[in-house]
Amino acid sequence: MTIETSEAARSDADEDSSRGPATDAPRPTRRPRVIALANQKGGVGKTTTAINLGTALAAIGEKVLVLDLDPQGNASTGLGIERRQRRLSTYHVLTGEAELRSTVLETAVPGLFVAPSTLDLLGVELEIASARNRAHRLKIAIDGLALGDGLRTEPFTYILIDCPPSLNLLTINALAASDSVLVPLQCEFFALEGLSQLLKTVEQVRDTLNPRLTIHGIVLTMFDPRNNLSGQVVADVRAFMGGKVYETMIPRNVRVSEAPSHGKPVLLYDLKCSGSQAYLKLASEIIQRERALKAA
Repeated sequence: MTIETSEAARSDADEDSSRGPATDAPRPTRRPRVIALANQKGGVGKTTTAINLGTALAAIGEKVLVLDLDPQGNASTGLGIERRQRRLSTYHVLTGEAELRSTVLETAVPGLFVAPSTLDLLGVELEIASARNRAHRLKIAIDGLALGDGLRTEPFTYILIDCPPSLNLLTINALAASDSVLVPLQCEFFALEGLSQLLKTVEQVRDTLNPRLTIHGIVLTMFDPRNNLSGQVVADVRAFMGGKVYETMIPRNVRVSEAPSHGKPVLLYDLKCSGSQAYLKLASEIIQRERALKAA
């Protein structure tokens, strides 16, 4: 996708962002860390990682919002949010019909919340295509949320954005609003196919829309130690991306696959399984990287 922007669009977005929603709530001490989970390839474990990483971060004391930006709404379903509960969704946020805080729903996991999506998102690109701030709609909404959460006493510490499997305007909005990108990469043939395009898109967004955007890391998913190909993919990705690849790998695990059908993260479905333990380790590794970033 070609990213188009202009000084006028940037200044317009900055002006809208600085105003934020009308509120008397005090500004929190720190803005939530916003991480987009992105990969234009489908079936790489993006939504599964968003759900379970959010659960793992909440389990270690963070207050987390999973922002579902995929029209399929699998992150919402996987967190137990039924379709009939999605009266307001991220579609209404992007079209300006609702503030982000009004879409937020609690999940069964203490400290974990979700802003659900609906199939309406399929048409949102056409609806906002002519808007000057079309690439900054989500950033403006998140900045408005960061001004003060009128419904809850504590602000979110992390926002995880589950992006659709394409490099469309929804993904561009996510990248423009994020501090960093987490890339789930499947340990199968053609794993590196498309990664270079995603990295190029991230660079374009950094140059034109969001200069603070970085690659937080790449998480290898669906790893099978019995499969020689999995080991070769791991070696290739680590050689290509070096320290950007997390040490933690998410194994291919049937309990991880079963959990969404029960509307639960795998950490609630089976805490002791290898998939759950891997996501807890990944959350710990991400927190360590966050501390290193702050210290730098």
